[in-house]
Parts: sequence; structure tokens; C-alpha cells
Amino acid sequence: MSSSSPPKKKPVNDARLPTPPPPPPARSPSIPPRSAPSPSPAPATPKPPPSPAYEEPLAAPESAPTPAPQPPADEEETPDIIDMETFQQILDLDEDNTHDFSRGMAWAYFTQAEQTFKEMDQALEGKDLSQLSSLGHFLKGSSAALGLSKVQASCEKIQHYGQKRDEETGENLGENDALGKIEALLGQVAKEYAAAESWLKKWYDDHAEPEEP
Repeated sequence: MSSSSPPKKKPVNDARLPTPPPPPPARSPSIPPRSAPSPSPAPATPKPPPSPAYEEPLAAPESAPTPAPQPPADEEETPDIIDMETFQQILDLDEDNTHDFSRGMAWAYFTQAEQTFKEMDQALEGKDLSQLSSLGHFLKGSSAALGLSKVQASCEKIQHYGQKRDEETGENLGENDALGKIEALLGQVAKEYAAAESWLKKWYDDHAEPEEP
């Protein structure tokens, strides 16, 4: 018995059958691409400040020298003759502008000083150092009371020379040396006294009011 082979299927001509279109691809939601972050700009390096142009320093204006203060008129002519502070204390004793009290003191001093100078001359002729020392001490005190500073200083030297002592050098003096120093000093103190007398008399002439009749 012959086996019959199954009938062969006719091949299907695939060209006849329409090929179905492929399904559309699934669309994913559109996500915009992320742009890479821009790098931060590096901080700008500060520029150094421009160097100022060199300018020569301005010269300081020359200022006129400040004039020295001028002393009052009463003191201008008597820097050393009169101690104005002492003299003012004498003027303070006056009761009014006639200056009668202080004027009387000054005129009494003039009489006293002139007599003392005469006695000094006599003591010098007699080489009486002790008397010269005593007279120098006396006139020194009365001159100091009125503020006659130069006369006071010279009379103090006469006092010391009469004691055979030079206080400026600290040396003891012989008799002849002491007499020689006193003789020279008497000429000086006479000029100092004359200048002080002239100044005092002029001051009272200029400042003292006349007494009422």
C-alpha cells in the first residue's frame, strides 16, 4: 500500500497580500534639552589706580615776622632804671591822681641820695671803707623802696667792697683794691641816679594832676 503524501500547500504569494503598516512609534513627551550652566565669569582683576603725576610741592608762603610786643610808653625808656612793679606799689598808696604821697617819697629820696653821695666822696678821700660800706647799705635800701633797681645794685656792690669783699667773684679784696673799685663805681652810680631822678620827675609832670586850690 502506497502511502500517499499529503498534498503540498501552494505557497502563498506574499506579494499579493498588502503589508500592514508598522505601528507608529510611541511618542515620549518632549523634554527640552538642558543646557549646561554657563560658567560664572571670573572676577575682574581690579586695575591699580593710576599713579598721580608728580607735582613739586608748593613752597609755603613766606609770612612776615611777628613784631615783638611794644612795651607801654612809661616802660619803654626805662628797661633797667625803674622796677615798674615796685613803683606801682608806691603809686597804689596815693589817695588820688595828684599822687601827692608818692611824690613826697620820691622828692625826699632825691634829697637823701644827694647827701649820701657827698658823704661817700668824703669817706673815699679818708679811705674809710667801713663808712663807705654803711653808706652803700643805706642808699641801697632807700633806692629799693622806690624801685630804682640799677642804683640799688650799684650801692650793694659798694657795701660789699667796703667790707673788702667781691661777691661776684667770691674773693677777698685788699684795701687799695676795694677803694679802687668803689671809686670807679661811684662815677657809675651817679649816672644811674641822675637817669632815675630825671625819669621820676618827668613821670610826675606827665601823670600827676595839679592839686585843687
